[in-house]
Amino acid sequence: MSTFSRSWNLVKAAWSVLRADKELIIFPIVSAIGVLLVTAVFAVPEFILFSAGGNETLGYVLLFLFYLVQYTVIIFANSALVGAAMIRLRGGDPTFGDGLRIAFSRLGAIIGYAAIAATVGVILQALSRRGALAQIVRSLIGVAWNLVTYLVVPVLVVEKVGPLEAIKRSASLLRRTWGEQVVGGAGMGFAFFLLFLGVTLLGGAGIFAGIALDMVALIIVSAVLAALAYLALALISSALSGIYSAAVYRYAAEGEVSGQFDSGLIQNAFRAAP
Repeated sequence: MSTFSRSWNLVKAAWSVLRADKELIIFPIVSAIGVLLVTAVFAVPEFILFSAGGNETLGYVLLFLFYLVQYTVIIFANSALVGAAMIRLRGGDPTFGDGLRIAFSRLGAIIGYAAIAATVGVILQALSRRGALAQIVRSLIGVAWNLVTYLVVPVLVVEKVGPLEAIKRSASLLRRTWGEQVVGGAGMGFAFFLLFLGVTLLGGAGIFAGIALDMVALIIVSAVLAALAYLALALISSALSGIYSAAVYRYAAEGEVSGQFDSGLIQNAFRAAP
C-alpha cells in the first residue's frame, strides 16, 4: 500500500504541473505523429530490401538511419517538453512556443545525442540476434544505458552542453545523488499500469457484454472508447514522465524542490543499491 501511495502521489504532483500548463500535452502528440510518419517513410525501403532477399550490412545501415531520425523526433519533442516544464517549475508560465524555441536552440546537440542513441540501438538489435547469452548481455546494456541517460534531456536543455558531456553529466548526477537503483520511474509506471489495466478490464467487459447480448454497436463503442483511453493514457504518461524528469534534475543539479513536488517524493525517486 505504501508503494501504491507513493506512486500515486508522484502522478498527482506531475499532474498538477500538466494541469497548470495543458499545452504541454501537445509535445507528446507531436512526438507520436512524428514517429508514425518516420515509420511510414522507412517502411517502404525496408519492404524493398526484404523483398530483394535482404543484405545484413545494408539492413543495419537502414536501421541506423531509421533510429537516427526517429530518436531525433522523440528527443526534440522531449526537450521541448522538459524546457517548458522547467519554466513552470521555476515559477514561470511557459507556452508551446517557448518549448519549441528551447528545443530548436539545442537542435545540434539533439541530433548528436540521437546519433549516439541510434548507434546503441543498432548494437542492441544486433545482439538480440546472436543467441541466449547475447540476449542477456543486451538486456544488461539496455538497463545500464537507460540508467545512465535518465537525465540527459534535462542536462542538454538546461546546461547547454554537447551530447557526450550530457551523458557523463547525467551519469554523475545519478551516481552522486541516488545511486543506481531507480524507484521513482518504476513507481509512476506501476500507477499507469493499474490505469491501463482498468481500461482493459472495462473495455473487455463491454466487448464481452456486446458479444453475449449480440449488440454490435456495444462492441464497437467499447473497442473505440478503450482505444481512445489507451491513447490518452499513453500521451499523459509521456507528458508526466517528462515533467517528473525535469523536477528530478532540478533537485539533483540545483538542490531545489519545486512547489508541486514534496521533497520526500523526489529524494526517494532513486535509492542507493544495497
